[in-house]
Amino acid sequence: MSTLDITLVQPDLHWEQPERNRAELKRLLEPLAPTDVIVLPEMFATGFTMNSREMAEPMASSETLAWMVDMARHTGAVMTGSVAIEDEGECYNRMLWVTPEGEVVHYDKRHLFRMAGEHERYGVGTKPVIVERNGIKLMLSVCYDLRFPVWHRNTTLRYDALLCIANWPAPRRMAWRTLLMARAIENLSYVIGVNRVGEDAKGLAYSGDSMAIDFKGAPLLDEPEGQPFVKTVRLDKAELDRFRDTFPAWQDADAFELHIGS
Repeated sequence: MSTLDITLVQPDLHWEQPERNRAELKRLLEPLAPTDVIVLPEMFATGFTMNSREMAEPMASSETLAWMVDMARHTGAVMTGSVAIEDEGECYNRMLWVTPEGEVVHYDKRHLFRMAGEHERYGVGTKPVIVERNGIKLMLSVCYDLRFPVWHRNTTLRYDALLCIANWPAPRRMAWRTLLMARAIENLSYVIGVNRVGEDAKGLAYSGDSMAIDFKGAPLLDEPEGQPFVKTVRLDKAELDRFRDTFPAWQDADAFELHIGS
């Protein structure tokens, strides 16, 4: 197959109430038509909590991961989103990729948002992660990662879509929207950005602005009204390949090496 149906889920979240958030997300997804990938926001079970030691779920016994496994099996779609996870004594803002076949892949957020103290409460990721579904390769990315183009640089066309999930506050919505489009244009890649709406316990408002953008930087889905929604877009690998062949800007990219420290 050369197409991928991706469902963007833009919810309001209840602060540090995993069971309630999981129940409401399940309700939102009940009428969903068949799809390939379901994308939930960053820390969809809790909101963007810095109470890592209290809220992080052990990887080996995570109720939210178990819920994702069950939902993936029930819907026949990959479930992805990030969860506060404890693993071997460290807490991570961990993006989980859970397939209907039961495979679990994870990406730990590389760029931790120091303005909220995230770098003091969570461990830093040390490697990029690219997954594949229906012959389409997707790079996993979380929120603040979006501000760092070198991390996402696609000079060798190693991925076809960038999947960025977030809790990105409304006062910085212009940066979110602009960076999503920039990452698509510079990397000749689809970009899927999934954010939340509502307000958290710290009084921060979230405008959503979840978007799907094509490889030319044009929106395939753009819902700026700031309301919860569940909507699906289709990515077409053949269309992407044709554009890359006719506009091979990637061949003129500057060579570099990415040195990753812990």
